Amino acid sequence: MAQYHSKPVNEQGLVDWSVEEDRVWRDLVKRQLSLVEKRACKEYLAGLRMLDLPLERAPQIVDINKVLASATGWQVEPVPALINFDRFFALLAEKKFPVATFLRSREEFDYLQEPDFFHEIFGHCAMLTNPEFAKFTQTYGQLGREASDKERVYLARLYWFTVEFGLVKEGDETKIYGGGILSSPGETLYALDDPAAKREVFDIHTVLRTPYRIDIMQPEYFVLDDIQQLYKLSQMDLMFHVKQAMKAGLLPPLFEPKEVTHA
Repeated sequence: MAQYHSKPVNEQGLVDWSVEEDRVWRDLVKRQLSLVEKRACKEYLAGLRMLDLPLERAPQIVDINKVLASATGWQVEPVPALINFDRFFALLAEKKFPVATFLRSREEFDYLQEPDFFHEIFGHCAMLTNPEFAKFTQTYGQLGREASDKERVYLARLYWFTVEFGLVKEGDETKIYGGGILSSPGETLYALDDPAAKREVFDIHTVLRTPYRIDIMQPEYFVLDDIQQLYKLSQMDLMFHVKQAMKAGLLPPLFEPKEVTHA
């Protein structure tokens, strides 16, 4: 992360984006909009229309917050490029979505491991206008805030396979709602179209036990019946399921382990 540092936010809540950063935003959005139009779920597309993100420049947090506050009471909270789990869960519990105020470089235009401003705003904020999704995310934060370190590792898989890489049924079609997919052109196509990807019916016990890697295309996705299923999850005793998953242990990974190098 040495390359990226969040930009300061002034007293008016504004970020002084450079001309090049505005161009990076423009090029990222224009490329992705044509891909998500037919592939994103209706709740995401409705949220995107509500946000009315600018195309020619990077948006300002204050403008996004006006929309989120009206829709679900959420806010975007500017943070450093990396925050710890304590702060992450605490912010979500308070209906604040952490957003690092930096944009990727041209050299990492297609992919970077760190969640940048484009990923957080274009990928996630549209879904935060949806009450069911917003309630699930707040409940997730409340649970994580009180969880042990080991419980948080299991909870992280729930977030990964829903908020980041979730799919949902829409009639006879499968659509995308996960921000990790919707901010990635390659994964937007891969998640729905590639026969190599497994698309399984969402099962909480399986999700909590499924390993993942952040630096590859996901070998497996989980498909909700509808977005309301997230709200139903938020009303369940999720920590009971976390404890059951911890007892059962992880399922075999569907990917090769990272190379381990020894100095």
